[in-house]
Amino acid sequence: MSIIVDDYERPQARILAKRLREPRRFIQVVAGPRQVGKTTLVHQVLAEWGSYAHYASADEPALKDRAWIEAQWEAARILARERGRQGAALALDEMHKIPAWSETVKRLWDSDTRARLPLKVIVLGSAPLLMQRGLTESLAGRFEILHLPHWSFPEMSQCFGFTLEEYILFGAYPGAAPLVKEPARWAQYIKDALIETTISRDVLLLTRVDKPALLRQLFELGCRYSGQVLSYNKMMGQLQDAGNTTTLAHYLDLLAGAGMLVGLQKYSGAEVSRKGSSPKLQVLNTALMTAQAGLSPEELRSDGEMWGRLVESAVGAHLANAAAAGRFELFYWRDRNREVDFVVKAGRTLIAIEVKSGRGRDALPGLKAFTETYPKARPLLIGGDGISVDDFLSMPVERWVKSS
Repeated sequence: MSIIVDDYERPQARILAKRLREPRRFIQVVAGPRQVGKTTLVHQVLAEWGSYAHYASADEPALKDRAWIEAQWEAARILARERGRQGAALALDEMHKIPAWSETVKRLWDSDTRARLPLKVIVLGSAPLLMQRGLTESLAGRFEILHLPHWSFPEMSQCFGFTLEEYILFGAYPGAAPLVKEPARWAQYIKDALIETTISRDVLLLTRVDKPALLRQLFELGCRYSGQVLSYNKMMGQLQDAGNTTTLAHYLDLLAGAGMLVGLQKYSGAEVSRKGSSPKLQVLNTALMTAQAGLSPEELRSDGEMWGRLVESAVGAHLANAAAAGRFELFYWRDRNREVDFVVKAGRTLIAIEVKSGRGRDALPGLKAFTETYPKARPLLIGGDGISVDDFLSMPVERWVKSS
């Protein structure tokens, strides 16, 4: 399994390699959820630099602080001086685990800039919210972000031979792919190695969370209700010690930052209305839904309602992962009993997307009502008589935005 994954090169690897060859000096920040291949991708790119690349991880079992960053940086500086104008590359992994890391990086980076030392720097992290906070506070104007999302359907198909049905059922974690023939083992791996590890190591240990049990309950609730609009009051009715809506909204943001679950806001021409709306819960990887459902693949396939939710969530995850990279904004829309599953806003382009997944809901009245309310919007139907789910998931979202 590891050989297959290590040999598979994601498109972002070419982007990173090209950036490192450019004369412009920016810190390259590779950010994304846990276990989507950030470290593997960086090692693939560093192979081009041979012995003039230095990689170090703050995840190794020893206390890491600013002095550790300085030591790794100095090792890479030696390589850069030895090589001359071609310079060297430094990759620092799991940097979000070092307090005030960005301040140290800024000081070292600025010193090298003044000295014109050709050292290219890559920073990796599994907690996008914390990475973003450190970047915007100390490194403004000095970095580019390369967002590494969950794996797409074409990637899982090419690397592991996933069919569309397998992708919908088992999602997009490459490390778990070899276990899908043993569904119970696969589900336990997702829960132990991905869900619990992400919550405990990427959220609870690195962010102040006053009610960790509530955050876990909220995540489980989000998986059960992925693809559905749920008011904060209804959430509080199903959660123990739920606190207030501000706490729930904050915890949703933390889960989104960890690449697990997002709460989409209702589309409205008024920004205030969007922020005050009930969120539509959406997992960023359908594996998170399936692993916690407690049902076998056969039971999930035969349950029309559950299968429909999985299909909608697969489409939603495809959209939400692209939105997380900043390519567009993603919403839902509802007016009384008329609803549109997803609304994409890219500049002046507005697209209403409805998924016809067999859940017994007629998609067309919602699309018609939305385009009457927003005449410049363009409708897009997925499934049924529209674009097939297979075709939609096989293409980058930008392809449908540009052609709609």
